[in-house]
Amino acid sequence: MITSFLLALQFLTVIPLRVKDASEQKIAGSMVFFPLIGLFLGLFLWGTNSLLSFFNFPFLALNVITVVVLIAITGGLHLDGLSDTADAFLSGKPREQMLEIMRDSRTGVMGVLSLISIILLKVALLYSISLSLKPIVLMLMCSLSRWSAVATIFFFPYARQEGKARVFIKGMNLKIFILSSVVAVFSAAAIWQIKGLAVLLIITGFSYMLGKFSTKKIGGITGDTLGAGIEITEIITLVSVFILGNIYY
Repeated sequence: MITSFLLALQFLTVIPLRVKDASEQKIAGSMVFFPLIGLFLGLFLWGTNSLLSFFNFPFLALNVITVVVLIAITGGLHLDGLSDTADAFLSGKPREQMLEIMRDSRTGVMGVLSLISIILLKVALLYSISLSLKPIVLMLMCSLSRWSAVATIFFFPYARQEGKARVFIKGMNLKIFILSSVVAVFSAAAIWQIKGLAVLLIITGFSYMLGKFSTKKIGGITGDTLGAGIEITEIITLVSVFILGNIYY
């Protein structure tokens, strides 16, 4: 269990852990901890946000720095997947060529535009959310988006014969999905009670839609589409908390 937790931490952050005994089973088992690692990321961002607020940083600068810190601590891994997916899906090419575009290390115009758009959206939405909701949205955003990748892996096939994400696809089973989902449910309920569960339900729906869209485009999912999904569900979480917060909070 400890090894799987450390593997999840190693995979989702830039923390330089060199985990030994990284068997395929334990790598797949690390998905149980994805929402928990996301929760820790949210707590770290909250701490960063609070520290900057203590030193009276301007509100806009505070939110820009928070987004930059998230990019830094995750190594921009999911943003890379987003840009590759945007280049491929918006290319108008056949399925096999889209898969090749995703492997290309070069970033095209649509990839660059997707990166600019997602970062601007995060900053704008964080800026629009009240200070009282900031810890809630940061924790939900990071935790539920990481769980969404687990759900997508469980429900959809892998689009390639081989690749970095294949070990997760191959090792996925009902037990891993249920345990990860239990962590996500308890996290959402603990963070924002019934409203947190409502956000989880929204994320579940959007994750399924994104998985269906990817399967229609390229016959399944890839590591890049999973990264793109995490970025998009972070935005969906921000929007959901903004709306629910204004209505009910």
